[in-house]
Amino acid sequence: MRRPLVLAAAAALLCAGCSTAGTGHRGKPAPASPSAASPSAAAAEPGSVVRAAVEALREDSAAFRQKVELEGEGEVYGLTITGGFDFAADKGHLVVALPGGAIDRSDQVFAGGKIYVSGTEGIDEHAWGVMPREEAEAHYLLRAPLNDPEHVLRQIVAMREITREGEESVHGVRAVRYRGILDHRTVTLRMARDVRVRMDQARDMLGSDLPVFADAWVDDRGRLVQTRMSANLSGARVTVTMALSDIGEPVRVTVPPAADAAPVTEVGGILNG
Repeated sequence: MRRPLVLAAAAALLCAGCSTAGTGHRGKPAPASPSAASPSAAAAEPGSVVRAAVEALREDSAAFRQKVELEGEGEVYGLTITGGFDFAADKGHLVVALPGGAIDRSDQVFAGGKIYVSGTEGIDEHAWGVMPREEAEAHYLLRAPLNDPEHVLRQIVAMREITREGEESVHGVRAVRYRGILDHRTVTLRMARDVRVRMDQARDMLGSDLPVFADAWVDDRGRLVQTRMSANLSGARVTVTMALSDIGEPVRVTVPPAADAAPVTEVGGILNG
């Protein structure tokens, strides 16, 4: 009986804030069509392929679209995060959209080791909050601190027990899908202390890591074209999918004027991870 109770407690952490998220999107994406397998990819060690793809992206730039789906109590809540990021230069811009939410949009700019945030509680409509990038924290399971895409790469590269799942088409690109698990240390990476403590308690009661899976799609040029992390805990589910495109294209970032940015020590809310 203990396992269902522990998973139920963890599920409460997973969907914290869901009730304020609005109705979101209820549609499910159609499965990708399989295609012929790449002999070279089939011969490579799965962990090495994923690590090489992540490291290559860290030295490059890309546009991305992230979809976050939270499901609990019979409801599905969805938000999207779109933008571009120059991982080599540590700069980027993204827009978080939550249709029907009390706050339905937040802009975030990464530059100079800082994150600028607009459209969040406590910040005036035409102003920005700013904080050191390294001080941002995650407040929900499988969410990145202030939606930082580099954080996603840190978790994906830490996948364990990786297996090659086969060839698929990802947004028209042929890619091999690799699946692994995320350990407790990776799942709780840069979590806010109160959330991490509750996750630790759930893990200790369960006697093992919570079941969290990760997927990475790598094309025949060795490029990371999509990632996904997912957890299904006692009826509550979270899935975070990030599609990458325009790899290598320049990313332009406009830093807010200093006069419009006020220092903040914490930024919360479902839009901000």
